[in-house]
Amino acid sequence: MKKLLLLCGFAIASLSMSAQTEAPATTEEENNPNAPVISFDTSVVDYGTINKGDEPLRIVTFKNTGKSPLVITNCQGSCGCTVPKCPKDPIMPGQEGTLEIRYDTKRVGNFNKTVTIKSNASNDTVYLKVKGVVKDVKTPDAFPANGEEGPVQH
Repeated sequence: MKKLLLLCGFAIASLSMSAQTEAPATTEEENNPNAPVISFDTSVVDYGTINKGDEPLRIVTFKNTGKSPLVITNCQGSCGCTVPKCPKDPIMPGQEGTLEIRYDTKRVGNFNKTVTIKSNASNDTVYLKVKGVVKDVKTPDAFPANGEEGPVQH
């Protein structure tokens, strides 16, 4: 009886292992030669070195290089300081669309963030890197004009 239970255990284990090694199912878009394709000129949005409080908006252009309408289903930043806004309307084949990205430029220091774009395209998930440096620049208005000492720096 023990041998039978042991043999059944091995059979179940081998079946579950073979099920785990099967190739993942492909989506309809991957098999469809007429699917939309989202193509960005760059995968990096580089703010460069900017001053604290500078304009936070950057515009990224992309194109539908596929053969059917492109619908963006979700845009999301990796944190609350990086906020993307994607078009709601379909982008027709051969047409361009724009994506707005705003970074909180009141946060001083280096930043490396990610924006994730999900769509019905054959490349259904695209990641854009958002990077740069925000400098803390003291403005002349931060110091009194009458010769008194300015704020103490710690």
